[in-house]
Amino acid sequence: MKYLDEFRDAELAKSLVRAIERTLTRPWVIMEICGGQTHSIVRYGIDRLLPKEIELVHGPGCPVCVTALETIDRAHAIASRPDVIFTSFGDMLRVPGSHGDLLALKAKGADVRVVYSPMDSLRLAKENPDRTVVFFGIGFETTAPANAMAVLQAKRGGVKNFAMLASHVLCPPSIAWILQARENRVQAFLGPGHVCTVTGFRAYEALVDRYRVPIVISGFEPLDLLQGILLTVRQLEEGRAEVENEYRRLVTRDGSRAARAVVNEVFETVDRKWRGVGFIPKSGYRIRHEFAEHDADRIFEVEDIATLEPPACISGLVLRGLEKPSDCAAFGKTCTPQNPLGATMVSGEGACAAYYTYGRHLPEGALAS
Repeated sequence: MKYLDEFRDAELAKSLVRAIERTLTRPWVIMEICGGQTHSIVRYGIDRLLPKEIELVHGPGCPVCVTALETIDRAHAIASRPDVIFTSFGDMLRVPGSHGDLLALKAKGADVRVVYSPMDSLRLAKENPDRTVVFFGIGFETTAPANAMAVLQAKRGGVKNFAMLASHVLCPPSIAWILQARENRVQAFLGPGHVCTVTGFRAYEALVDRYRVPIVISGFEPLDLLQGILLTVRQLEEGRAEVENEYRRLVTRDGSRAARAVVNEVFETVDRKWRGVGFIPKSGYRIRHEFAEHDADRIFEVEDIATLEPPACISGLVLRGLEKPSDCAAFGKTCTPQNPLGATMVSGEGACAAYYTYGRHLPEGALAS
């Protein structure tokens, strides 16, 4: 715990808050992009420690939350087939589609299994040569290398009954989309630390140059986040717009060249629809044609699906930083982790789930059970 405790030191946290207070002269709106950062901010009450002039809004950095409803419904259609073993990380099983979730399909007899790695799915394919094993490959740039490697290993090993339903999304295009929106309020960003361990932060330099907004690449511990906010506020107050790397112990400018190489070999960039947001140009990955035999989108013919979002859910506004989970009339009432209306209440990285877990649905001062 030593290496965690040193980034959770209460006295150092207080000194960073005081430094932020001394730097401030006016209100600012800062968005943390990553869902893991949102979770830490709410868990440790960082937003409540800050001066009232600093408003933190929550970005679309939860991959489970932004996976398009059409993709969820397509996954359900594939998982329902008797010749398929459908595999996924556990947090996707309760994400609501138009008509239920993967857990409900499993209860009805579909062969849906939780795995901890795409390599687990590849192993299942080798063990079940008479069935097609489909892995639900979602995530930001962080999970793309492992998913790409599974496809690459399947092709090299001749495992023809392994397929991936790929729905990767990319961080930099989502930041550009937010900044271009007419209703945008965001003035600076805490950049996604784990994404940048893979990609580096060169792409964020182009965003800063174009939109003149500060981006500080930040980690996930309380001191990481407070230091990132301090660096961001200093830039805003001084009228600067730069990429700064607070997460230097893990992030470099170029990231992991080996990881980027395998991603580029297997995936290509495409326009992607984000749940609650809409289409964002060049914001996702799909499997290249050279690996078509492992691409579930190409293998399975699924009829056009009429999607249906719950009308009470405002997760799209939450993901765009326009509303907070507590602004939703359904939050903590008809929408809970046990009965989620939207994906932001399902995923552990979802803003709504974080607010609920840490008692933001309770009266001021009450403790979550």
